[in-house]
Amino acid sequence: CCSPVMTTTQRQRFVAESCFDYLNLVMADTIFETSERSEVAISKMELLGFRVGQKLIEKYTLDKLRFGEKIDIIKFICREFWTTLFQKQVDSLRTNRKGVYVLSDNKFHWITSLSAENAAKTKQLAEKYLVFPCGLIKGALDVLGVPCSVKAEITTVPQCTFTITLKPGQ
Repeated sequence: CCSPVMTTTQRQRFVAESCFDYLNLVMADTIFETSERSEVAISKMELLGFRVGQKLIEKYTLDKLRFGEKIDIIKFICREFWTTLFQKQVDSLRTNRKGVYVLSDNKFHWITSLSAENAAKTKQLAEKYLVFPCGLIKGALDVLGVPCSVKAEITTVPQCTFTITLKPGQ
């Protein structure tokens, strides 16, 4: 946690990250518990993420140059936007060059500390915490002119992939 070698700024960042992690967990739990169906909860979580992603990217790209190609926008998300959110870049980016991009994160920060009775239940638990970041990515890309869908898959916790599929005609 807070060893004596941490600077004040590092301690403040650690506290802020811990508070956000807790908020994210409670928000997801509350939305899933109070929604009649899981589809409703997923829709609410994704919309929240979408709106937050829009606001974050608007603020973050105010002084940035405009992007040329869609791949440049995706690379920006993988490098700079991801680093801003998760203090690391995406571990890998793959594309089929037909509008599908796969972002892999081998240690996704928001699910690293999750655990349940067994691996299957841990994976199921982690899936609901990936809906919000899918919305974040989708909202950020929407503002940058790349309407898409985003789906997350977990191989083993905390390793996951985010598949971005561009809308037809994009």
